Amino acid sequence: MNHLTIEELFRSKRDSLQLELLTPDSDLGREVRSSTVSSPGLVLAGFTDRYPTGRLQVLGETEISFLQSLGADTLHSTLAAFLALDPPALFITLHLEPPTLLVQLAAERGIPVLQSQLKTSELYRRLQPYLEDRFAPTTTLHGSLADVYGVGLLFVGRSGIGKSECVLDLVERGHRLVAADVVIITRRGLDVLIGRGHELQMHHMEIRGIGIVDIRTLFGIRAIRQQKRLEVVVQLVDWDPNVQYERTGLETEEVDILGVKLPKVLIPLNAGKNITVISEVVAMNHLLKYSGVHSARLFNDRLREAMRPVRDYLEEDYE
Repeated sequence: MNHLTIEELFRSKRDSLQLELLTPDSDLGREVRSSTVSSPGLVLAGFTDRYPTGRLQVLGETEISFLQSLGADTLHSTLAAFLALDPPALFITLHLEPPTLLVQLAAERGIPVLQSQLKTSELYRRLQPYLEDRFAPTTTLHGSLADVYGVGLLFVGRSGIGKSECVLDLVERGHRLVAADVVIITRRGLDVLIGRGHELQMHHMEIRGIGIVDIRTLFGIRAIRQQKRLEVVVQLVDWDPNVQYERTGLETEEVDILGVKLPKVLIPLNAGKNITVISEVVAMNHLLKYSGVHSARLFNDRLREAMRPVRDYLEEDYE
């Protein structure tokens, strides 16, 4: 499970969220264990049965106004019960002044209190995507990722089969490299996979016989992308005459990556095959399917329609 400390969050989002630390002696090493941000809501009224642990808590104008309306004894008991739930940190929005007792009790428990000048909705809008990205499921695959006509093609196959050379040829034809050799894949939401290269490798590629080349330096900024959504997996395999490969396209294979199923195209390689043009066709065919045009099914339907008179005749022939 991914973990995020308050110190890391404060350091990386301090300017974006316009944050000020009100409890400098608090424990910034506390860990956030959830990608969801919450407001205490009914917790301040004493209902704690449904309190989600591990979440950052945001106190906006409503919560601060409610706390300020309480008497001294009630305020102390309310805050003590709330802070006993041990939230990772508290955010105060709109640059509101929280009750002094809130800051005091939070400091005693080591809970950081961060004040932001942003509205509550704006804080959520900026903070939530950061947390979702930070806690998103991630995996690493051996392959090459390219943007071909706006479609993210992930090329996989045995080492040395020609994944990098294929992507290099695609770049030469005006398409864009995202990652070579090592592809870091992150799931966003339920069904979106985003691929990128390793930050140290950047857009370097190993070409056997030449060595390591820098695609950005060779082809310019137009030839690269920092990240791209994965949409089709293209598996390159050695040609085997004993294997029956897909001929019609009516049957679609799928591969599961981080719980998301992607269409997979199996391309056998033999002498003279133009894998670059085939890759472009894979991308364009995916765009057609996305727009509702399935060429193989339409062709199959036309054949079945053309064969209907013969089929009807045979069904009526009882001799």
